[in-house]
Amino acid sequence: MTADVPRRTTASSATDRPGDASPFALGLLLRRAHWRAATVMTEALRPLGIELRHFAVLIELVNHGPTMQRDLATATGSDKAGIMRVVDDLERRGLAVRKAVPGDRRARAVEITPQGRELFDAAHVAAEPLAERLVAELGPGEAEQLTDLLTRFAHPAGGEA
Repeated sequence: MTADVPRRTTASSATDRPGDASPFALGLLLRRAHWRAATVMTEALRPLGIELRHFAVLIELVNHGPTMQRDLATATGSDKAGIMRVVDDLERRGLAVRKAVPGDRRARAVEITPQGRELFDAAHVAAEPLAERLVAELGPGEAEQLTDLLTRFAHPAGGEA
C-alpha cells in the first residue's frame, strides 16, 4: 500500500498564511476569504430578518425567475430538506410563493414576491458599506482586480467546475 503513496518533497504543512507552498494553500485561503465575506454579509442581512441561505435563494429567483425547488437546491448547494425549509421560511415571510407547474401536478416552482424583491433591494443597500469595509485594505483598483481574478477562477473559459 505504501508504494502507491507519492514521496513527499516538501514539509507537511497546509495553511492559508502567506508563503505556504502547500497545494492546499489556495483552497484554504479561499475558504478563509469566504468565511470573512459571509460574516460581513450576514451582518448586513441580520436587520432584515434573513440569513445568507435565504438570500441565496432570492438571488436565484431574481436572476432566473420562477425556479423548481430541486434546481434551487442544486444552485445553492443545499439538499432537498434544506431547500424546503428555506422556501418555507421565505413563504412564511411573504418573500416567495410556490406555484403549480403546468403539466406536472406534483412539481412546484418558487417565485419571488414583490415583498421579496423589496427585501432583495434593501439588502443591497444595507450591504454596500459593509462590502466597502471588506476591501478597505486594498489599494486603488485592487478590488476590481480581485473581482476579475476570482471571476475567471470561478468561471474558467473551458467551462470547468
